[in-house]
This record gives sequence, structure tokens and C-alpha cells, in this order.
Amino acid sequence: MEGIEQVSVTKQRRKTCRCRCLTVASVLLGLLFLISIILLILAFTVFKAKQPTTKLLSAGLDGVSPRISFPVINIQFNITLHLQLLVENPNRASFKHGPGKSLLWYQGNQFGEADIPPGNIPATGSSTFSSRLVLQVDEVASNITALVDDVLDGEVVVVSRTRIPGRVAFLKLFKKHALVTSECQFTIALVALKIQTQKCKTKSKL
Repeated sequence: MEGIEQVSVTKQRRKTCRCRCLTVASVLLGLLFLISIILLILAFTVFKAKQPTTKLLSAGLDGVSPRISFPVINIQFNITLHLQLLVENPNRASFKHGPGKSLLWYQGNQFGEADIPPGNIPATGSSTFSSRLVLQVDEVASNITALVDDVLDGEVVVVSRTRIPGRVAFLKLFKKHALVTSECQFTIALVALKIQTQKCKTKSKL
């Protein structure tokens, strides 16, 4: 009889232990499911990736006003365009960007460039990027006829294009690639060596 009672007690203990394990496993699975749902809701609401925005803060010039001498055409021309671009990060996570680049275009050809170092823009923060783009006469030798016409007209039109790639990461779980671009067209008065007009288009991609 004692042996039968011991077997019965052992079976009861095993059954109780199994029930406890199942209960703990069910609770853990429930918690994991609940956490997953919360993270999913946050990913589509609070932590939903938003496009960074860009804005041209300032544009300035310095250099040598173009001069043309005759009868042999000799042009002295050296202009530096200084740009300051503001990038704002509206996300609740940092925007980590890689190396960017600003390019200077004249008459459809690229003649200058400036590198933008990699960095990190904090959540709901902003950062300012500076570019120094130089346009020299020897760089536009292939467009010398157009340059002479522009100098005689007293103004020249150049275009700057800036590109900054990066990534927004939430809790190191949700990552979204982003690309910030800016394109500005400047009409430069050559005699006064100042910017007459400027038109900018900015765009972001996620």
C-alpha cells in the first residue's frame, strides 16, 4: 500500500510541476506577444519615420570680378560660392548620415565640388552644413564662348546640388534609409559680385 501511495504522490507532483511550467510558458508568451504589439504600434505612430527637411540659410560670394582684355581674349575669373544648408530631423530618433557632397554646375557641366563630412543629427534636432564651391576660368575652358557672352552680359547663372545620404534607426530595431537633396540656382551679378536671385528646391526620400 505504501508503494502505491508513493507512486500516486510522485505522479501528482509531476502533474503539478507540468501545470506550473505551462502556466509560466503561457505568461511569457503572452508578455512577448504584448511587447510585440506595443513595438508595432510605436513603429507606426510615435516612431514612424519622417522625412528630414532642408533649408538654405545663407549664400555668399567672394573672389575676383571677371575681366576681359582684347585683342587677344584673356579672362580673369575666380568666384567662390559659400553656402550654409540647414538639415532638420523631425524624428524621435537620431539621423546618422554618411559623407555628403555639394557640386557646382555651369552650363550643364560640373566644375566644382565640396565634401560634407559624416555625422549625426540628434532626435528632433538640426545641423548646419557649410560648402565652399570654387568656379575658376581654367575649369570652364570648354565653355569659354558661353562664359565670354555671360561676362559681357554682366551676369552668370550657376547651380549647386547637395546630396546627404543617411539612416534613421529606432531602438536599433527599426531602420529606415533617408536621402536629403538640395538644388539651388543662383544668378550672379558680375560687376557688383553679388547674388541677384536664388531659387532652391529641396527634397527628401525615405
